[in-house]
Amino acid sequence: MRFDLEEVGTQNAYKLLAATVMPRPIAWVVTQDAEGRLNAAPYSFFNVMGSAPPTIALGIMGDPEPGFKDTARNILDTGEFVVNLVPERLVRAMNVTAVDAPRGVNELALANLATEPSARVRPPRIAESPVAFECVSLSSVVTGPAQVVVIGRVLTVHVADDCVLNPERAHIDTPKLDLVARSYGSDYVRSRDTFSLARPTWREWSDHHDTGSSNNP
Repeated sequence: MRFDLEEVGTQNAYKLLAATVMPRPIAWVVTQDAEGRLNAAPYSFFNVMGSAPPTIALGIMGDPEPGFKDTARNILDTGEFVVNLVPERLVRAMNVTAVDAPRGVNELALANLATEPSARVRPPRIAESPVAFECVSLSSVVTGPAQVVVIGRVLTVHVADDCVLNPERAHIDTPKLDLVARSYGSDYVRSRDTFSLARPTWREWSDHHDTGSSNNP
């Protein structure tokens, strides 16, 4: 079935995207406004976009009536933010920070979450999160009345000590991070069910397949 997203409406467009693009990692974003007030909220339109330089993309949506959410406004105003990743043990606290609180409310306090100072940006990181990315905004694209895509450069990565296997080689015990992601509706998925698949090389592929690249007439 074909869906024309200019005709189905905003709500159905969201349903189609969220139900088909999954799982989606969760960016648990901490920001700070110009007055120093903290804000925290989770976003699942998020992923890594490159490593040279280290880059992430974050899609932030809000209701058209009130305009940009605190997260978007704070990033646009200050250019700094911290992306924390969510382990299963913190999903309930993460869900608390998704509340539609009025502007200026500190969701970290609502969820009883402790923070640690960041090294290179003003907003702190969530102390219990096993991974945190300190970011500065490289650019932002306003894609709707209350919607913005932020491209951020990762300056510093914090990883829980017990999840680091080899600091010199940056080997991480990924399963031990126990991260969760968004599925469809209100569902989440765990990162424990994995399988391996080796990426082929052209030499291996051409040794076993007819590539059609022969120079013979």
